[in-house]
Amino acid sequence: MKTYYALIAIIVCFSCSGITSNQKAERIFYVDADTGNDSNSGLSPESPWESLDKINSSVFKPGDKILFKAGTGYRGQLVLNGSGTIELPIVVDIYGGREKALIEAEGNFPEALLLRNVEYWEVQNLELSNFGPYREESRWGVRVLAEDFGEMNHIGLRNLYVHDVNGWLKKSYEEGCGIYWETSGSKPSWFNGLYIENCHLTRTDRNGICGRHVFTKRAENWNPSLNVVIRGNLLVDIGGDAIKPWGCDGALVEYNIVRGARTRCDDYAAGIWPWSCDNTLIQYNEVSGVKGYKDGQGFDSDFNCRNTIFQYNYSHDNEGGFMLICTPKPDENNVGCVGTIIRYNLSVNDHTRTFDIGGGAKDTYIYNNTIYVGNGMDVKLANYGTWGEDNWSDGMYFYNNIFYADEGATLRVVERTKSLGDGRRESAPGFGKSTNNIFKANVYFGKVLNVPDDPDGIYKDPMLLKPGSYNIMDYGLDPNSPCIDAGNIIIDKINDYFGRQVTGNPDIGAMEVKQ
Repeated sequence: MKTYYALIAIIVCFSCSGITSNQKAERIFYVDADTGNDSNSGLSPESPWESLDKINSSVFKPGDKILFKAGTGYRGQLVLNGSGTIELPIVVDIYGGREKALIEAEGNFPEALLLRNVEYWEVQNLELSNFGPYREESRWGVRVLAEDFGEMNHIGLRNLYVHDVNGWLKKSYEEGCGIYWETSGSKPSWFNGLYIENCHLTRTDRNGICGRHVFTKRAENWNPSLNVVIRGNLLVDIGGDAIKPWGCDGALVEYNIVRGARTRCDDYAAGIWPWSCDNTLIQYNEVSGVKGYKDGQGFDSDFNCRNTIFQYNYSHDNEGGFMLICTPKPDENNVGCVGTIIRYNLSVNDHTRTFDIGGGAKDTYIYNNTIYVGNGMDVKLANYGTWGEDNWSDGMYFYNNIFYADEGATLRVVERTKSLGDGRRESAPGFGKSTNNIFKANVYFGKVLNVPDDPDGIYKDPMLLKPGSYNIMDYGLDPNSPCIDAGNIIIDKINDYFGRQVTGNPDIGAMEVKQ
C-alpha cells in the first residue's frame, strides 16, 4: 500500500540532522570490532578501538565523535558518558559504508544503549537488539534516563533500527520498550529537546516508543518535558502500545507509520496516545493493524491531558476502532481529558467502535473527519460509557463529518455501553448519562442507525471519488458532491487533509474538493 507520508518523512530527515557544517569536532574516535584493539589510540581508521567496554569506560567532551565501522557487530551494552554543548554536541555514527553497526545486548543488560544524565548527544545509524532466552522485566532497546538531574537537554536518536526486544508484556512500571525515556529520583527532572526521528522498530515488547515520567502529579510535582519530537518513524509488529508520550508539554508526534500494535500483550493498549500531557499535536500519522478490543484503537486521547489535537491522520483496519477518548474522575492530580480536538482525519475499515468515549471527557470537538466502514462491518460510531460510577462525558461536538456505511455495512451512530470485562460490552441506543452532545452538519449515508438530532444533517451520497479503496486520494469529493460548502464554520483559515486552505463554509469531510 502506498502512502505519501513516507516521502514527507524522508524530506523531514534532511532538515533535522542536528549537525551543522560549521561545527568542528575536537576528536574523532574510530571503533572496529574486526581489526581494532583497545590499546590503540582510536584516533584514526588505521588505529581503531575494538570494544564497547573501551567506549563505556571513556568520558567524552563537546564536539567528540564516536564512529563505528559500518557493518561491524558488538555484543554487550553501549553506555555513553560525558556531555556536549548546544554548539558542539557529541555524535555517534558510522564510517566506511552505509550498513549500520549492530549492538546485541542478548538480554544480559537492561538496555542495549543507555544515556543517563548526559546532554547534547546525537546518536544515529546503529542497529540495536536485546533478545534474551526468556522475557524479563525492565528490558529495553534504548533507554534515556534523567535521574535526579533537573533539566536534561538535547538528545537526538535518529535513523536507528531497534528490533527483537523481548521485554515484559504486562502493563506496569517494568514493561519493556524499544526506545524508552524515563525520569526518576526525588529531584524533579525533565527533558528539554528529545528527538526520535526516522527510526525503524520491529518486534519490540511491550511497547515501541514511549516515556515514563514520575513528575506529573498536577498538585504536587508537575514538571513536564519540553520540545519532545517523535517524527518519521516506522513501527512494525509492536507487542503493546506503539507510541506513547508521557509527561510532556507541547510534544509533537508526526509522520510516523504504525503497522501492527498490541500484537502480543493481553491487557489494554492502543496505537498512538499521550498520557499526562498538555498541548500535544499528533498529525500526519498512519496507524493500522492494532489488535484486539482491550482498547485496540489506532489513536487515544487519554487522561490527565489537556488540549490534545489529532489532525491529518490516516487510521485503518484497527480491531478496536479509530479513537479512544477516556478518563476516570478528575482529582487534584488528574485534570481529566479536556479540550481534545479531532479534525481532518480519515478512518477506513476501523472495527468495533469509531469513537469510544469512556468516562468524563470534557469539551471534545470532532469535526471534518471522513469515516468509512465497508461490507460486512457492524460498527458503533459514538460509543458512550462510564469509567467508574456515574462518570460520563460532557460536551461532545460532532460537526461536518462524513459517516459512510457501504453496502452490507451497519453504522450505529449513538450507542451507550456497559463493560462486561475482558473487553466485552453490551450496548443499546442512546447517550447514557452523557450531556451536551451536539451533532451538526454531518453526512449519514448507507445503513446508519440511531441517528441523533442533526439540524443541518445530510442524508445523501457524499459522492466520494472511490470509497472502499486504501488510496487516500480516493476519499476526496466529486465536484458535484452535496458536501461542498455545506459545513459549519468552526475555525477560519484552517487546512484540509491535503494542506489546502479552507476559508468560509468548509466542505464536509476531511478533504476539500479540488478547485
